Amino acid sequence: MQKNRIEVAGFLASQPTRRYLPSGTPVANVRMGESHTFMDSEGKTQTQTNWHNLSFYGELADAAARYEKGDNLFVEGTIEQRQFTPKDGSTRTVNEIIVRSAHLIAPPRSANGHTSEAAPPAARQEEKERGDEWPI
Repeated sequence: MQKNRIEVAGFLASQPTRRYLPSGTPVANVRMGESHTFMDSEGKTQTQTNWHNLSFYGELADAAARYEKGDNLFVEGTIEQRQFTPKDGSTRTVNEIIVRSAHLIAPPRSANGHTSEAAPPAARQEEKERGDEWPI
C-alpha cells in the first residue's frame, strides 16, 4: 500500500503569487511556515520553523489569491517532487505541497488588526464581500 497525503497548518510568508500555465490553468504559489517548540539537551526552549512550498491549481488558485501574508492556514494535499533547469543550466529539485483543500484557521484580521468577532459590522461585511469567511 502507498499513500501520499499531508496536512499542514501554519502562517503564510507572503501574498500568494498567481500565474497561468500555457494551457490557461491558473496556479498560485506561496510559502508557509509552521513552527514547533522543544527543549534542547541543556533544558533551553528552542523553536524550529519548517518551510513548505504550496501550489494551488485551478479554482483553488483563484481562491488562494485572496489570502494575505500572515494568514493562518490549514491545507491538505499531496507532496510532489519535481526537477527543473533554471537559466544558469544547473538542475534543481523542489518539494512542494499540491494543495487539494485549504481554509483559514483563525478569523481574518481587518485593516485595523481586529479579528472578525471584534471588528465592527461594516468590517465584517467587507470581509464577507471579499470572501474571507468561506473555506476553500
